[in-house]
Amino acid sequence: MSAAISASSTSAKPARDPRLDFFRGVGMYIILIAHISGNPWTLWIPARFGFSDATEIFVFCSGMASAIAFGSIFRKAGWMMGTLRIMHRVWQVYWAHIGVFVTGLFAMLVLNMTGWFEKDYVGSLNLYPFLNNPGPNTVGLMTLTYVPNYFDILPMYLVILAMLPLVMALARVHPFAAIGFCAALWLVTSVTGFGFPAEYWFENSSTRQWFFNPFAWQLIFFTGFAFMAGWLPAPPVNRVLILLALIVVLMTIPFAWFRIYREYDFIREWRGDWSFLFTKTDFGILRYIHFLSLAYLAWLAAGPDGSRLSGGRWWNAMVGVIRKVGQQSLAVFMTSMILARLLGVLFDVFGRSMLNAAVVNLLGAAIITGVAYFVAYLKRQPWRQAASPAALSRQPVVTAGISGI
Repeated sequence: MSAAISASSTSAKPARDPRLDFFRGVGMYIILIAHISGNPWTLWIPARFGFSDATEIFVFCSGMASAIAFGSIFRKAGWMMGTLRIMHRVWQVYWAHIGVFVTGLFAMLVLNMTGWFEKDYVGSLNLYPFLNNPGPNTVGLMTLTYVPNYFDILPMYLVILAMLPLVMALARVHPFAAIGFCAALWLVTSVTGFGFPAEYWFENSSTRQWFFNPFAWQLIFFTGFAFMAGWLPAPPVNRVLILLALIVVLMTIPFAWFRIYREYDFIREWRGDWSFLFTKTDFGILRYIHFLSLAYLAWLAAGPDGSRLSGGRWWNAMVGVIRKVGQQSLAVFMTSMILARLLGVLFDVFGRSMLNAAVVNLLGAAIITGVAYFVAYLKRQPWRQAASPAALSRQPVVTAGISGI
């Protein structure tokens, strides 16, 4: 959300916005903390003090990143090539989801089979329905009609990605046509509750839908996309907007922080009567307002073009690490989903003291940081640089016929 956003549409290869990578990296660390079972640190993540949480950060920033990664393809190579690129990305995310589920199931089965733990880790993820009826639920897994709650973000993300060609086609008519379509789809979904079945093949005729309804969550994705693509202008910097954003953030705390609302009957009653306004499944409107307020304040705090993300040596080093995690968000997210369950085992074994909480969370942060750097290293294809010209000149000459084998 910056004045430089629209400039990305004209450059040959848009530079990475440091704010995008930084805040996406922050979201990755928060997501890891939030998914560690019984983690004391989850009491202090932003979600405890407001309606929105790290999921909004992930989806919003993914929309912005998609505008950079895919928007230029639609503009330069045409709608067909842009659609083909989206299909390729959807294919990658689909297999990432399948891989995360299978790996997670494998890890939980191994933990149970060791006999070392009192806790039933398979049951903790509600995976017995899959194991008890594997034939139909394997069909459900592969067709995304079986989506367990813990493994639900990537399916939501790939459906939203699949919507991109339609939104880009509407944007060719006018950007407001695309924006209007996304807003209308969110509204219709919120009113009707339409969504995809999550337990279609269950023997008990479950009616549960995907926890993250992609037709509702696309609103925050395409909001980020619209800002980065230049469809929406950067918000003005003025005291009125700053004050309004602060009021929204501060006024939300009593209605979101359990230490406050559990003490007051009228707040608990309000939450029960008006829960549809901040529901996570259908992306209630108060989540949207709360997130945009936080995003506006964070954008201001980062400074013009992210100038405040630069500073002294140690500050730059820390920001650089967080940005690296943000740049490799898919690999980091996949890792964190499995890692979080394993880190939860450490809590079950060693307890949840303050020291243990610090050790477990910092260990997790270190691991996903290492994954980010390793994946970035692999993407540079170091094997192509491993053989120096001198080394290549010493290789034996191979005939054309043999080299073609």
